[in-house]
Amino acid sequence: MSNVLLIFTGGTISMAEDPVTHALTPLTYERMLRLVPEIKRLGVSIDTYPFSPFIDSSDVEPSFWTRLATLIYEKYDHYDGFVVLHGTDTMAYSASALSFMLRGLRKPVVFTGSQIPITMLRSDARENLLTAIEIAAAKDSNGNAMIPEVTIFFEDSLLRANRTTKKNSEEFAAFRSYNYPALATAGVHIVYHPELSLKPNSESKLSLYTKTDSNVAVLRLFPGISERIVNAILNIEGLRAVVIETFGSGNAPQHAWLHKTLKQANEKGIILLNKTQCPVGRVEMGRYQTSLNLLDAGVIAGSDITTEAAVTKLMYLLGEYGEDTETVKHLLTTSLCGEQT
Repeated sequence: MSNVLLIFTGGTISMAEDPVTHALTPLTYERMLRLVPEIKRLGVSIDTYPFSPFIDSSDVEPSFWTRLATLIYEKYDHYDGFVVLHGTDTMAYSASALSFMLRGLRKPVVFTGSQIPITMLRSDARENLLTAIEIAAAKDSNGNAMIPEVTIFFEDSLLRANRTTKKNSEEFAAFRSYNYPALATAGVHIVYHPELSLKPNSESKLSLYTKTDSNVAVLRLFPGISERIVNAILNIEGLRAVVIETFGSGNAPQHAWLHKTLKQANEKGIILLNKTQCPVGRVEMGRYQTSLNLLDAGVIAGSDITTEAAVTKLMYLLGEYGEDTETVKHLLTTSLCGEQT
C-alpha cells in the first residue's frame, strides 16, 4: 500500500459550504471523507497536513513556497507521493517554484484544485482529488513512481508543473501545457506516458533550495509603449531581472530609445529574458529584423518557457547565485528540470 501525504493549503478545493450560514469555511479531512467516501476505496494510506491558516492563492508569496517545499523535504522519506491542494489562481507559479526548489525528486508531487467547492453540485473537486491521489500513489512494475516530478492534475490531464498556465477561469479544464504534452491522461483508465517524464538518477538524493530573490519584474510590450513606461520599470531600485514579453517569435519595436534603454539596463547588470506573448511557440531571436536590437542589447532568449516558470526560475537562480550574474544568465538558457526546450 502506497503512503501519500495530502497537504491542504487553501483554495476552493480546501473549502466547503457551511450548512447553516452557507459561507465557505475551511474543510477538515474528516469532513472531506464524509463528502468523498470513495477515498477509502483507493487502497492508499493517507495522512494529512493542513496549513493554518489556509491561504488564498492570490496571497501566495515566495515565503509560502519555502514553507511548502521544506515540508515536503522533511516528510520525503515517509511517503511515496504528495498531493498539494491549492487555489487555482497562482497554482502554476507555486508548482513551478517547487520544481526548482526540490531537485532530484524520485517521487510525485501533484498539485490539484477545483473550480467549484466540493460540497456543491457539479463540483470538479471530487474527481480531481481522487485522481491526484491515485497518480501520487502509482508505481511501475519495479516499484518506482510512475511520474516522479512536480505536476498539476486538472480535469483529465497530468501536466508538467513548470510548463503549465491557467488558461480559463470558467471551464473545468482550467490549465494547459501549450509546449509540452501531458504526462498522463485520465479517462476510463489513467494512461501514463513515463517516456515523457524526467528520468531521475537512481542514486540521486533530494536537494532543497529555498533562497529566493523577488526583485524581478515583467514588462509586456504593446504597440505604442512609451519610453517613459519602460524607463520607469527598468529603473526600479534594486531590480535584478526583467521578463520581457515580446511579440511573435521574440520581436520588439525597433525604436532607438528602446535599444538604448535595454542596453543600458544590461550594462548595469539587470538580466533581461525574452519570453514570447504567444502561448504556443518559442523565442527565436535573429529570425526577424525586429529582434536584432534585442540581441545586441544583451537580451537572453527564453525559448518556450512560460511566464510563471520564467519568474520563479529567476527568483530561484538570483537567490541561489546572488551577484554571480554570468552563472544566472548561463542557467537561464539551460533546462534545469524540463521547463524549456
